[in-house]
Amino acid sequence: MRLKISHTTEYTYAEPVQYSLQRLRLTPLTQTGQTVISWETSVEGAKMEVGYDDHFGNRVNLVSVNGDQTSIRIVACGEVETEDKAGVYGAHQAYAPLWLYLRETPLTKMTKPIRNLAKAMVGDTDLAKMHALMGTIAETVEYRQGETGTETTAEQALLQKSGVCQDHAHIMIAAARTLGLPARYVSGYLMMEDHPEQTASHAWAEVHLTGLGWVGFDAANKMCPDDRYVRIACGLDYRDAAPISGLIHGASSEALKVSVTVEQQGQSQSQTQSQ
Repeated sequence: MRLKISHTTEYTYAEPVQYSLQRLRLTPLTQTGQTVISWETSVEGAKMEVGYDDHFGNRVNLVSVNGDQTSIRIVACGEVETEDKAGVYGAHQAYAPLWLYLRETPLTKMTKPIRNLAKAMVGDTDLAKMHALMGTIAETVEYRQGETGTETTAEQALLQKSGVCQDHAHIMIAAARTLGLPARYVSGYLMMEDHPEQTASHAWAEVHLTGLGWVGFDAANKMCPDDRYVRIACGLDYRDAAPISGLIHGASSEALKVSVTVEQQGQSQSQTQSQ
């Protein structure tokens, strides 16, 4: 499947920004299940400083603002050819060792509710247990926007039984690690049909299983990634794989507007978020 993606992020500041350094993880790489046909990232109101590959294998661009600016616009767009691999990404490839993905983070702490969730999973194999876990999370944690944020932990989302794809991924990751399975957070895009409420930028979990390598589990949609998915970045949790992160000095407040469009063979979906 060939997907055409356009992702625009605009920051508007109430007062001029004196200095800003943003880390962009907006570049898909050719890898298992996807071939990048074309891709370009551009910025307005800021300067592209340098690009590098981090220890998770993500392509990162640093963007700076030095001087008064009241707005920054970042556009990432291109085409990616995808293949259905039934969720199997395969062997581990990155500078970060596999054991690192067993480590809990502030967003994926292995607390008692998480451990109880993991222990309740049954299955003849780890793969069967992960499918059971994905299904249980999907049935337990209702997808609702506006009730969680980027600092919401896996435990908080599990206890309140609601959240977005980021929360479903964190719960899946924390529970898998509780069972001794390396797990990681993946950010990217998902082409959804007939789901206008779908967040444009998506996230899911991958668990490393013996004999298969990394396998994707999208608990928010109760499915393993197929050719509708495009991977952008991965890490221990959201903070490692967020599309844009960084620091800003000199702004009292900011307004963020994000718009993403995913198109395939004449079909399209688009969504605009503002806050």
